[in-house]
Amino acid sequence: MDQTNTSKRVLVIDDNQEAADLTVELLKLHGYDATVAYSGLPGLDKARTFEPDAILLDLGMPGMDGYQVAGALRALPDFDHVALIAFTAWGDAVTRQRVRDTGFDGHLVKPASLDSILQALAKGLAERAAMHEHQQAA
Repeated sequence: MDQTNTSKRVLVIDDNQEAADLTVELLKLHGYDATVAYSGLPGLDKARTFEPDAILLDLGMPGMDGYQVAGALRALPDFDHVALIAFTAWGDAVTRQRVRDTGFDGHLVKPASLDSILQALAKGLAERAAMHEHQQAA
């Protein structure tokens, strides 16, 4: 098991329960402290209590979609350091632009390989940490 991620907390928000649970288990096997929420509003609540370093966020959920969740999180200063990775079946140019405009740090198209997920998390976490460090120094 990769022990380098043991202090990193990842929240998976996805309405596909089986896929979300499997993703959480795979992340745990790679040293992440991971948990799940199965829709947008519970995902926001879980983010407040779990205090993740990164969130893998499905876009197409009923009720509160991933864009709305991301917008709500980006509006709160407590979540400035959190890496948001869109984790969705949608990979078209319009979706990719909207993901960037909403404040996501990355975009993964399902099905994504475990390596792609781990790379996106590592990149998002590193970029957010650097941004947070820069803001603290200013």
